[in-house]
Amino acid sequence: MCGRFFLSRSGAEIARHFDLATEPVLAPRFNIAPGQAIPVVRTRVGDEGERLLEMRNWGFVPRFAKDVRTGRRPINARAETVATSPLFRDAFAHRRGLVPADGFYEWQHRGRSARPFALRVRGGALFAMAAIFEHCKTATDELDSCAIVTTDANERVAAVHDRMPAILAPTDYALWLDPAVREPERLLPLLQPCPAEWIDLHAVSRRVNDVRCDDAQLLEAERDLFSTPGGGEA
Repeated sequence: MCGRFFLSRSGAEIARHFDLATEPVLAPRFNIAPGQAIPVVRTRVGDEGERLLEMRNWGFVPRFAKDVRTGRRPINARAETVATSPLFRDAFAHRRGLVPADGFYEWQHRGRSARPFALRVRGGALFAMAAIFEHCKTATDELDSCAIVTTDANERVAAVHDRMPAILAPTDYALWLDPAVREPERLLPLLQPCPAEWIDLHAVSRRVNDVRCDDAQLLEAERDLFSTPGGGEA
């Protein structure tokens, strides 16, 4: 799964990486959690492929919901069922986005213990997690929301958790974001585990468990109690 992530890059870096029409203003965040507003890149329909970044609530609410504030609000959509699930299939066909990130957190469970790890891509490079988004409007309220798509863990992430976000290569951004593309056979192959060699990981402080903690020190490496002899991660 993907339940926490971090993003501290400047708006200029994000704009360049995603070829955005305008530069976003984003504060560095080191412990982004479900229920919070997160950045989502999408292609504006009818504007010759112009890309923009919008803030959306992390917790998917379908457009047919009767109340945007109650009920189930999944933060992840499984790649295996995102195209067929009644909850997600319309958004998958019409409203796909990218969530920028510097990295994400996963928890390694051993017995009653759960140890958090920070995972980065290619030495800390900015990357994108596949997402779907929705706009729900009722008689009394409205909400822009999203879910991050997850897939099976690659060999590196599997040492910590059996799921991971679907991380797209930059060469696949255009296809994923194209609102004219709706065929699952073209889109689902993008939602594979990224190569294991892309991933760097290390154990971090359990302070990350508290969503009120949001500082760069959360990313500092901490001795891994589950490590193999010699100090490498399990």
